[in-house]
Amino acid sequence: RLSTDCLLPSISKTSRTVSPHNKGIADMPFLGQDWRSPGWSWVKTEDGWKHFEFFGHDLRDNNKELDLDELVNENKENLHVADVCEVSAKKRRKDYVNNNTKSQFLYRERWIYVQKESTRERHGYCTLGEAFNRLDFSSAIQDVRRFNYVVKLLHLIAKSQLTSLSGAAQKNYFNVLEKIVRKVLEDHQNPRVIKALLQDLSSMLCILIREVGKSVLVGNINIWVSRLETILSWQQQLNNLQIPKQICNGMTLSDLPLHMQNNILYKFSDACDIINLGQATPTLHMLSEDRQLWKKLCQFHFAEKQFCRHLVLSEKGHVDWKLMFFTLQKHYPKKEQYGDTLHFCKHCSILFWKDSGHPCTANDPDSCLTPVSPQRFIDLFKF
Repeated sequence: RLSTDCLLPSISKTSRTVSPHNKGIADMPFLGQDWRSPGWSWVKTEDGWKHFEFFGHDLRDNNKELDLDELVNENKENLHVADVCEVSAKKRRKDYVNNNTKSQFLYRERWIYVQKESTRERHGYCTLGEAFNRLDFSSAIQDVRRFNYVVKLLHLIAKSQLTSLSGAAQKNYFNVLEKIVRKVLEDHQNPRVIKALLQDLSSMLCILIREVGKSVLVGNINIWVSRLETILSWQQQLNNLQIPKQICNGMTLSDLPLHMQNNILYKFSDACDIINLGQATPTLHMLSEDRQLWKKLCQFHFAEKQFCRHLVLSEKGHVDWKLMFFTLQKHYPKKEQYGDTLHFCKHCSILFWKDSGHPCTANDPDSCLTPVSPQRFIDLFKF
């Protein structure tokens, strides 16, 4: 007969303070690792305060097939059966989560404490996969201000950090990617950036699968092969994407005065968007070839000292700013511009979306915030 102590999870002792004022009141167990941290989430129920459960009732409903109390009552003499069934039930709950690839890890808080080393109060550190699970990128892609930010972040992870994600983070990564592809296929917006992301991701997966013995892949090799096939299918769907011609009876871009069309072109920060718009009408083509337009674009993305190193002159001796832009683009990174980004609080060391907020204890929280670019997001979790 096995002892039940070896199979049951260990329960930490709770500290109790008995005094005339709190006599008869149940003590709350201290579960946080750091007394300075915000702590866990608690929900008030009829039976008292209970710890917030992330996965809801689905897992409990999935576990109704096996009633432990009935099994123990039928065979009270064999405690080993009850212990084994309890372990099996826990394993089935874990398998239910791991095998359900469409499930998201739901957290009430949309922020994460970035911890890089173990301290006396906190043990362990925060990983890139944990941050990807907690920051709710599935909702962020529905916001037009954050769409390009999330796509760029997924692109950087695909290039260098894909193998560092945990199994759960990998599932969330490909779930978010699937939602992005579906969104592009439905609203016909931003197909170019998604094609570039899928192209780099498929190339990386081919290398990882080919060198499976040399590289570390989390999960079965067949799972990665299936993911590669899915990506190739998405690429085929995007290549076959036909954007329908919109029939508009009102005012169009071509109906605007020339100076207004020119001002719109000056607001673009992507050279490909300027070139594509210039192919719409002869007037827009003329405006898109303006030397001053490309000069402003070069000044926006690159520094003045970089111009002298890669100066490109035309046959007439003038600076060819358009050709110069694409020359500089090969040697230097372009300036990134996003409608909204993640923010990092230097006082609390918390990463969060600005509209969701975080439990800041600073006197002036806004002075402690710094925007986080996609590359800096990756760098925060390099140890």
